[in-house]
Amino acid sequence: MPLATAHGSQETSQQSNGPPEAAEAYEDTHVHSVYEAIAPHFSATRHKPWPLVERFLLSRPPGSIGLDVGCGNGKYLPVNPAVFILGSDRSASLVRLAATERSGEVAVADGLALPYRPASVDFVISIAVVHHLSTRRRRQEAIAALLACLHTGPNARALIYAWALEQRSSRRGWDESSQQDTLVPWVMRKKGEPDATFQRYYHLYREGELDEDVRAAGGMCRESGYEKDNWWVICSR
Repeated sequence: MPLATAHGSQETSQQSNGPPEAAEAYEDTHVHSVYEAIAPHFSATRHKPWPLVERFLLSRPPGSIGLDVGCGNGKYLPVNPAVFILGSDRSASLVRLAATERSGEVAVADGLALPYRPASVDFVISIAVVHHLSTRRRRQEAIAALLACLHTGPNARALIYAWALEQRSSRRGWDESSQQDTLVPWVMRKKGEPDATFQRYYHLYREGELDEDVRAAGGMCRESGYEKDNWWVICSR
């Protein structure tokens, strides 16, 4: 499978249809090591909650317990002080920033091996995370891991966001004809130093694909839609 860069060139994807070890190694290079390197710079650009995510969190009943899987710098942890959110992220550097800058409990954890009891929480959010997994099977396994944490009550919900392929009006200009698997540059500028560019892997979700992955993971789609170049799904077990 060809893998496009944000500038339109192509390189061969090493993770497509290969063994899990190859996918893990690819993600280590193009996701995990990148976020470790850019963590402070990335965190400085991430402060304002997205409107629908904020509404979802504020709609949770007081006393609810939830998870933010892939919490980054923890910007969503204090949105609703009436609920308790456990944050986790694969990036130790981002977790340290979340622990020092936000209120709440955070832990370093892989989204495919979450350290939480099954059926133990009222809600889960995972915002702009699953698109960093480099095979469809791993993306579906990550969604299944989120759903497994939800209890089986009628009001337990997960909110999942992923970057959309359909971004024709954005500065990136992607549309239905673009490659779904792409490397997106993050340029880190420091005064008095040369710019450093890091390539982050993304799978760009086409319309309906996130709903398909939720169903394949054993979930039920309750609501779904498009917001600010992202597809989102609210789902349950």
